[in-house]
Amino acid sequence: MDSGTGGVAFRVLDLLRDLIVTVQLRPGQRLSELEIASALGISKTPVREALIRLDEMDLVRIVPQSGTYVTLISVQRYTTACFIRLHLEVGAARMAAASAAPPHSLEKLRQIHDQLIDAETRDDHSAFVSRDEDFHREIFLLAGHLDAWVTGRRAQFDLNRARNIRREHRIPRGPEVIRQHAEIIAALEAHDPDRAEAAIHAHIGDLERQVGRLFTDNRLNGLIELPKPN
Repeated sequence: MDSGTGGVAFRVLDLLRDLIVTVQLRPGQRLSELEIASALGISKTPVREALIRLDEMDLVRIVPQSGTYVTLISVQRYTTACFIRLHLEVGAARMAAASAAPPHSLEKLRQIHDQLIDAETRDDHSAFVSRDEDFHREIFLLAGHLDAWVTGRRAQFDLNRARNIRREHRIPRGPEVIRQHAEIIAALEAHDPDRAEAAIHAHIGDLERQVGRLFTDNRLNGLIELPKPN
């Protein structure tokens, strides 16, 4: 991206990426450079540069002589994202549990948990999702590996898109999530790595179950890119 349009292009990139991950731009939807540029009051050049970067990230597909489309949710990318999330979070939870840090170091995690309960009580879906993200980030912080959290999130786009589509339907999992988070906190307080690992597995679910949901969830019909045959 050249210096004249780079800053604008990166802002467009951030905006479009967030709209795609939150499925405000749907899998398979056609994107128009002209319409995006007009809506944002900018030229087409930074929009085109942002779309090229999104194509490199597999969030859009630029098809010559046809147009630019939001990619479908890829089974392969979803599987990879589940694998990365599960193993990174298990590792972080085990390290946090094994840490000799004093009990007050968990105070932030408890505060986030209380905020999660409050969001559930108020039926504030947006706040609940945000606090849930904060909770898991805090575990990596306690483990001393916040960079791993940042790295892992870069591979989570398709996993988060599937989760956000499910969230549109407001399936009530709040009480279950709160119970599972409480067990994670208890495991960390007990400095029990095995219990922490078991709590993470119970919360996130095993890889086979996660991937299997892609093929049994009717809400994802028409939005999934099936694996190519060998």
